[in-house]
Amino acid sequence: MKLRPLVLCYHAISDDWSDVLAVRLDAFERQLEQILARGYRPVGTAEAATATGKLVHVTFDDAFQSVTRALPVLQRLGVPATVFACPGFADGDRMFAVSRHAEQLPENADHLVTMGWSELRQLAGEGVEIGSHTLTHPHLTALDDHELHRELRESRQRLEDELGASCRFLAYPFGDQDERVRRAARVSGYAAAFALPGRQAPPDLDLYAVPRVGIWREEGPMRVRVKTSAAGRRWLFDPLSAARERWPALTR
Repeated sequence: MKLRPLVLCYHAISDDWSDVLAVRLDAFERQLEQILARGYRPVGTAEAATATGKLVHVTFDDAFQSVTRALPVLQRLGVPATVFACPGFADGDRMFAVSRHAEQLPENADHLVTMGWSELRQLAGEGVEIGSHTLTHPHLTALDDHELHRELRESRQRLEDELGASCRFLAYPFGDQDERVRRAARVSGYAAAFALPGRQAPPDLDLYAVPRVGIWREEGPMRVRVKTSAAGRRWLFDPLSAARERWPALTR
């Protein structure tokens, strides 16, 4: 079997926020340096979705404002990145009060701020790909067909209107996807869609379930090395591993 690109999935970059989604900046830098030292070549989003080989790409879900702290590291190391944003949050108070994060307000309000349109435009101007994370970050598999297509199409259209560039890529909120959702992503005009480990039931080369490796806070160098190795990825991409990635705090 040919080696698929290593696509890393991050969320927030923060030294102060203790949430599992928030990776420390020095850990982020060290993780990328070690992966590059192992011979991985950085590539853009399209190549990460379609190519094979010892390649690496970095993605960030939710467009947390703290992700801007990672930009100097990415630029120094020459690693392209994609930020998946929800237009519904860029429009309003920009507070990511979704699921369990709503329970962290107001204490962690500063950490839950997402990027607004001006910040997303600036990021795009610096060469970062901006993809869709749907309109409002729902569980797509729980939506009826009308709402599913609205979440996918309106998000893509809003991003294109606001940023003045084609929105070609999607990341599924919570990693939730099935055959119906993948089909909707395709007919909504996306070139590819990114999943998470344990959620990709279709064959390895399905462009609408591109596998990623989730990186979480407090994961040490050895665990990250194992997860990002060829053998580790085969283990993670087994459908039975969904629980291991959904609850990473239990498997540190």
